[in-house]
Amino acid sequence: MTTKGTILYFDSGIGGLSVVKEARILLPDYRSIYVADDAAFPYGAWEEATLLERMAGLFGQLIEEHRPDLIVIACNTASTLAIDALRDAFPDQAFVGTVPAIKPAAERTVSGLISVLATPGTVKRQYTRDLIDRYASCVHVRLVGSEKLAALAENYMRTGFVDESAVREEIAQCFVERDGRRTDIVVLACTHYPFLANRMRKVAPWPVDWIDTSEAIARRALNLITEMKPDNFSDAPDLAVFTSGRTPQELRRLAQGFGFQVRTGP
Repeated sequence: MTTKGTILYFDSGIGGLSVVKEARILLPDYRSIYVADDAAFPYGAWEEATLLERMAGLFGQLIEEHRPDLIVIACNTASTLAIDALRDAFPDQAFVGTVPAIKPAAERTVSGLISVLATPGTVKRQYTRDLIDRYASCVHVRLVGSEKLAALAENYMRTGFVDESAVREEIAQCFVERDGRRTDIVVLACTHYPFLANRMRKVAPWPVDWIDTSEAIARRALNLITEMKPDNFSDAPDLAVFTSGRTPQELRRLAQGFGFQVRTGP
């Protein structure tokens, strides 16, 4: 099938496939390239300066090779760290970032207690705190940095198994009781987390609204690329690239299940 243009989706691992899943519905006429920087996974453990340097170099290679019309950074940690720097470094390249859905959570909460479940990197980012100051100053926001949840989601996607007690432990701090009120919204501020949403619902101490931004990211990509009107027609297949060069067979099968041909190396 001849496609209208090319969209490159980027994540530290395979969590960004939650965005691809929604984008494929809204953007069926565009070629997809999925890049998983699994050689550096997980991003949440990196020092900011080192990770930013790595990403700048890697994006230079990706843009040179693939010439995408649009890049979707399907990773909160990478976006909150690097989106502005990447736009400055590559001013002719269009980007869509992924940031915690703090604004809609603040607008939707009834109890006034919301939590943002993220990687430690996203939690400590000034970008995240600026979003809270701008959009959620009138509600109580608890930032919860999970050390293990992204890896648990990654393993679940590979094997179909997850330790529910470990999930319960990772999300426990999201649930706050104060003056007869309870947390009623948890923002999933990592694209890996939606793959564990059903398990989170099962082990949560009470029901909450779990906000997943995947559809909103896909809609933003649709709006932007529609305005761009690209004519970069291609007959090339959808491609998944794993930077480690040692992609396990279960990841290959997962990517192939999404319709990607698989390549290893940056």
